[in-house]
Amino acid sequence: MNNFRLSRLIGHHEFWLGLLVIALAVGLSVSTDEFLSLGNLTDVATSYAILGILACGLFVVLISGGIDISFPAMTAIAQYAMASWVIAHGGNFLLALTIAIAVGLLLGLINGFLVYWLRVPAIIITIATLNVYYGLLVYATKGTWLYGFPDWFMNGINWLSFTAADGYDYGITLPLLCLAAVIVFTAILMNYTRLGRQIYAMGGNRDAASRLGLNLLKLHFYVYGYMGILAGVAAVVQAQITQSVAPNSLLGFELTVLAAVVLGGTSMSGGRGTLTGTLLGVILLAFLQNGLTLLSVSSYWHTVFSGIIILVSISATAWNEKRKLAREL
Repeated sequence: MNNFRLSRLIGHHEFWLGLLVIALAVGLSVSTDEFLSLGNLTDVATSYAILGILACGLFVVLISGGIDISFPAMTAIAQYAMASWVIAHGGNFLLALTIAIAVGLLLGLINGFLVYWLRVPAIIITIATLNVYYGLLVYATKGTWLYGFPDWFMNGINWLSFTAADGYDYGITLPLLCLAAVIVFTAILMNYTRLGRQIYAMGGNRDAASRLGLNLLKLHFYVYGYMGILAGVAAVVQAQITQSVAPNSLLGFELTVLAAVVLGGTSMSGGRGTLTGTLLGVILLAFLQNGLTLLSVSSYWHTVFSGIIILVSISATAWNEKRKLAREL
């Protein structure tokens, strides 16, 4: 029985990805004393919270058999709308999140409707909406950056704060709080709800899901709307971290998020993947890029090393799938 469980565990992509994360962490901790310091780990978690939040949304979209490339533009628009209101009229984080989420949800629902109605590959639709959304944002704002947030926004949230031995204050900040909430909600949605099972079913076999009576239009609204909601959450988090808003700040970020999700073993064709794998993919990219920075490796090499890691991981996953298929035959 134990040998059977071990063989099943070894057959999972997440097992090998987890080992790779541990090996990378051990290697970096040996190479530099700063890597495992509380300050560095806190900075990594804060800086990559946006990646984690958006990766959770894209994970859901990919599981459904779709893809969304337009979320950087949705995040930028939600961010600009939220910042414009907060700077002009004030408010609080609840209001800021409400405005950003409402804008992101609206844009996500538009994507969902277009993908379902036009019946063309989702990547084509979302590349088109990416350009439309960005074009409209730059035209409306003239590319102007926004500064001057109220003090409550600049100071952020810092629950359970304490002063560590290094003299710096630590606590549960807005990025960490939002990331944790998104992870928990996404896990419950995809693992313990009927809607999550329907999303997996639609991604596994769209025609079969339709014959079973699933409302595919409604599922498209749920999936792409959820991506829009998380784009809104990420908008507030990024604005609070950077203390400013730039219309093009996330341009090209879609490839990094997609890399993290695919690295985690989520299938581009839909129906297969786990949130655990996605989070491991995010952690691996975060550790890799942070480690390279600590080792003073040129930023030009960050993308190269990330690409190599992704290529090796995807190749290992494909080889494992072929081996499973050969055993079944």
